[in-house]
Amino acid sequence: MGRTSGAVWGRTEQQDFRSRVRGTLLGVALGDALGAPVNGLDLDAIRAAHGPEGVVDLVPAHGRRGAVTHLTQLTLFSVDGLIRAQVRRDTGAWHPPTDLHRAYRRWAATQRDWGPDERREDDGWLAREEWLYARRDATRALLVGFGDDIMGTPQAPKNPGECGPEAAVRSAPFGLLVGWDPHLVVQLAVECAAQTHGHPVACLAAGAYAAVVHALARGDSLDGAVQRTLALLAQRPGHEPVSGALQHALGAVRQGMPTPARVEELAGQGSAEGVLAVAVYCAYVGEDVRHGLCLAVNQSGPSGAAGALTGGLLGALHGETALPPAWLAELEGRPTVLALADDFAMEMTQGPALHGPAGSSPGWLARYPRA
Repeated sequence: MGRTSGAVWGRTEQQDFRSRVRGTLLGVALGDALGAPVNGLDLDAIRAAHGPEGVVDLVPAHGRRGAVTHLTQLTLFSVDGLIRAQVRRDTGAWHPPTDLHRAYRRWAATQRDWGPDERREDDGWLAREEWLYARRDATRALLVGFGDDIMGTPQAPKNPGECGPEAAVRSAPFGLLVGWDPHLVVQLAVECAAQTHGHPVACLAAGAYAAVVHALARGDSLDGAVQRTLALLAQRPGHEPVSGALQHALGAVRQGMPTPARVEELAGQGSAEGVLAVAVYCAYVGEDVRHGLCLAVNQSGPSGAAGALTGGLLGALHGETALPPAWLAELEGRPTVLALADDFAMEMTQGPALHGPAGSSPGWLARYPRA
């Protein structure tokens, strides 16, 4: 990965950035939790179970309301990997995809082990959160992709035929690297997507999603963020399916009142570019965060991924205070999400004070070991 540019952080800028980081991560989790109970159901089955309007509130899944799935779990480990990459940079080792792969391998251990292994001193604090050891419908592509130490790359991807949206969801934190050049953000998302979802469209959809979040986190409008992303995609071979899906979403915005049928038409077969289009559309036309998320999940495609992608966009755009408080109150793992979000914001804005030539914080290095 290339060098990245720094940012000047005043108090107001730090507070705004932290709100957007919190909003993005909580938004992903809320969308995931809203969509999880109806994931894989067609629209008729959703309406039969939850009424003519479908899901309009959190409903139980995995034994409770507000439960999240592997989509949120992996998004949190993306954040952990990014912080660890920054910390390891002090050692002269600078290859973020490798640090992300190590983080995802720590997630993979949660899907095999009964609970945290205190003997693994290099795990850091996130891998010791017991609630993350719940197995929540992880797809085969994820389990195979992170099932061994071999890291997939764009040149030698894991699961080269896999074009689902899961890799795009876990790319939301890459967009929060606001000090990075957007081309590098796209490249990081593409390289990390290839670790499990090797189809070129899935990789570019992950890059596109990270780019939209990146522009939003920098204060751009949603329309401006999508236009910037289209310009970035145009420079990459094979971009047409993803660019076309984004253009399709923009066109749908101008076609009148939003309907589940329009969302389903955008989703198509539920591949990465279609679910990305759903997220962009629902973030555009939603009257508020609640309405946008409900619109995203009440369709026959992958409701959890659509909700998570939409929530990440709305959280990055509006910050945490725009999210429905009654839903946040029931969200599984909210203390962990908030702690990780604040750690990420602190690392990105005040990293040199936590680890660097002038000295390091032992507590920080215990949370995010350099190993």
